[in-house]
Amino acid sequence: MPVPPSAAPAASEAAPHRFDLGVIGAGLPVAAAQDALETAARSGALVVTAPPGTGKTTLVPPLVANLADGLTLVTQPRRVAVRAAARRLAHLDGSSLGGPVGFTVRGQREVGAGTRLEMLTPGVLLRRLLADPELPGVAAVVLDEVHERSLETDLLLGMLAEARQLREDLLVGAMSATLDAAAVATVLDGAAIVEVPSALHPLSIDHSPSPVPRLDVRGVTREYLDHLARTAARAQREQGSDALVFVPGAREVDEVVARVQGLVGGDVEVLPLHGRLPAVQQDRATGGRRPGEVPRIVVSTALAESSLTVPGVHLVVDAGLSREVRRDRGRDMSGLVTVSASRAAIEQRAGRAARQGPGRAVRVFSETELAGMPAQSPPEISSADLTDAALWLACWGTPRGDGLPLLTSPPPAEICAAEQTLQALGLVDEEGRPTASGTRVARLPVGVREARALLDGARQLPGRDGARTAAEVVAAVSDDHRPAGADLPRLLADLRAGRAPGAERWRRERDRLTRIARDAPIDRSGTRSGAARSAAARSSIDRSPIDRSPESSDPAHQAGTVLALARPERIARRTATGSRSYLLASGTRAALPEGSALATSPWLVVWEVQRAEGRAADGTGAVIRAAAPLTETDALHLGAGLLVQERTAVLDGTAVRARERRALGAIELSSTPVAATPADTVPAVLSAVRTRGLSALPADPAALALRSRLALIRRELGDPWPAMDEESLLAELETWLAPQVLGRSPRLSAIDQVGGLRHLLPWPEASELASLAPERLAVPSGGTARIDYPAPDAEDGRPVVSVKLQEVFGLAETPRLVRDRVPVLFHLLSPARRPLAVTDDLRSFWNGPYQDVRKEMRGRYPRHPWPEDPWSAPATARTTRGARRS
Repeated sequence: MPVPPSAAPAASEAAPHRFDLGVIGAGLPVAAAQDALETAARSGALVVTAPPGTGKTTLVPPLVANLADGLTLVTQPRRVAVRAAARRLAHLDGSSLGGPVGFTVRGQREVGAGTRLEMLTPGVLLRRLLADPELPGVAAVVLDEVHERSLETDLLLGMLAEARQLREDLLVGAMSATLDAAAVATVLDGAAIVEVPSALHPLSIDHSPSPVPRLDVRGVTREYLDHLARTAARAQREQGSDALVFVPGAREVDEVVARVQGLVGGDVEVLPLHGRLPAVQQDRATGGRRPGEVPRIVVSTALAESSLTVPGVHLVVDAGLSREVRRDRGRDMSGLVTVSASRAAIEQRAGRAARQGPGRAVRVFSETELAGMPAQSPPEISSADLTDAALWLACWGTPRGDGLPLLTSPPPAEICAAEQTLQALGLVDEEGRPTASGTRVARLPVGVREARALLDGARQLPGRDGARTAAEVVAAVSDDHRPAGADLPRLLADLRAGRAPGAERWRRERDRLTRIARDAPIDRSGTRSGAARSAAARSSIDRSPIDRSPESSDPAHQAGTVLALARPERIARRTATGSRSYLLASGTRAALPEGSALATSPWLVVWEVQRAEGRAADGTGAVIRAAAPLTETDALHLGAGLLVQERTAVLDGTAVRARERRALGAIELSSTPVAATPADTVPAVLSAVRTRGLSALPADPAALALRSRLALIRRELGDPWPAMDEESLLAELETWLAPQVLGRSPRLSAIDQVGGLRHLLPWPEASELASLAPERLAVPSGGTARIDYPAPDAEDGRPVVSVKLQEVFGLAETPRLVRDRVPVLFHLLSPARRPLAVTDDLRSFWNGPYQDVRKEMRGRYPRHPWPEDPWSAPATARTTRGARRS
């Protein structure tokens, strides 16, 4: 009898089950490394590198389970791979699923009291780890396919490394087909490395490039899919074996399946394989051909690339494309985009054909295209939306990942932006620590935004069954559905009626989420910490049901309410009556697809938006893929945390114009002219300078000279001396320019720029300015010469002194500035102040080149001294006659 999801498998009173490694590993290349694997496992941490086809996923987990005194957890990156690996191990063990071998994926669990080895997805394990970092009852954890660098697996690796500090008895392993084993071993504090050599059978590789482009602005071209289907059908007919065709996504899988079926008829069975399929269909594709059945062509996404084996395949046809996460922070968009696969992925795909015997790979692209593909795919942590990750890290006690050992650190700007999003949702406080809501949301088996919408939507929607309504919406957007015309309410209606693909899967997920929402404890604000209450207040959403207009009870607008709870920054208003373009509160502009029924709605909540060009984007650069309508009242209520009431002022010539502005994020609700006051002068002037740059200020030689002096000191000494480049000064306008404007005329010409720049000088270091970078240099003639410093934005350059040659007679050592770090470059001039020589080594000049200058100049300027011995001659700014009179 399977145990409920909340329960851990109980320890069996009988002797622990032992797996027969001889039977399980029979014929697997990895079996030759059994002794090395056992030795490494006994050390407490191991890293296994083994190419596809060597059997690491089959043998290593039961080997570890035999050594571990408790439950062994093994992650696979996808649900279909979890079920396939568990089913295969149970078959080899001669047991049933839920016995010694079990598995857990979202919405499905087959684990019994005697389970010794549990397969699960990284997301399931991550939430268990957050619930209890000590993982009671668990003796070992093995992360498989680490080379895929999924966000969850990367985080798990770092978290498990820290968990081992709590539990020295916890065995942790990482396995991969291709990875930097040394880097992973370092994260695991010096784990033992076991490398299993490749055992591929002979593999032939052919190229069948397409006469038409593979991709255009909308994705994979239909003409390329036609060529791919023809190539796959022809290659299978030539080979006569089962075939595996790689395409980037579920849509391409379905389209290629339809095309190939039309080409092969009933002589070949054509099967799809992707994550949106029901488990029965996935298992059919991964289960292998039964005796007497016709050959098969399995058309798959990348999930068959490395995490599972499709039995009987001796032919691989590869489109050379991949679907990867990309983040566009500027447009507040992230999602899957179709790109060329990495060369490492191409090699792994080809290897699938030679796992069980000689094979053939047909690459439906040219060798030139292959050479231009990236060597490796970027880790997901470097390109994904990090909102979920930021909450998990906060709940782990390492906000922003600070101090956590990771293969790749999260990009600072992205992780900080994600933390700000969590603060706006009331899930973390000002210090990045999770609130009570954040802790609960992090453990729910959906994304952070979806979980927040589920729980708050269940309480706020009108009617008796808000939990079910919220669950319906969350189940639809958390799966891979694509609403026609971006119309999410229409999709929901089709799902309820069973008309949409995947309706049965959606119903199961809806029911599961409904139970979660109903069982979730209700927040009691009085029990929260002050920080938690403050974070929740920033979300500006009360906990009472939304029922302020008849439209609010409409199912379509209820869907919008749920989406707005998850993404208030995606509340959007139509840019003009009759337009299909919308401005989102985040500042992004996007257009509904042509003919969308949502185009009549003045307000929307956008769930999914993608970059696009041409007519589809209506000039906005993006197209809306999923949205729901919202009333204006609800938009202002649900987006209250984004509401701003501000006074703006602009400089118009020498006059200041002021306006009162109210906005929902980037959506301007009203803007009214008002009388300007003295308080408007500073913001108006600063706004003008920010807009036009420092060139808006009148040219001021003294200010430029001061900037140049300070820039050189900054270049040589660094902090605390201020940066003087334009970008830095514009960022500090409030510090140095505002005091010069406050209480004065708004005329830019009246601003004391030098006085403003002196506000930036550090104290007490400011007293050294004159000695570090003086304005003038004393010369032996008794006078001084101006020092010209490099431009403030220059990355290099030298201070220059232009002086008549006669004024520096006898000067041997070149003066140096900024604590003797920078020598002065002398431009030695003729009496007519024309350049004679450039040097920063006066001693060498007097002893050498001076004599040539003397020969040429003494006849041209006879009234000026040109002594044969410049060392003994007095330095002077006068002529020879003037010097005699004196």
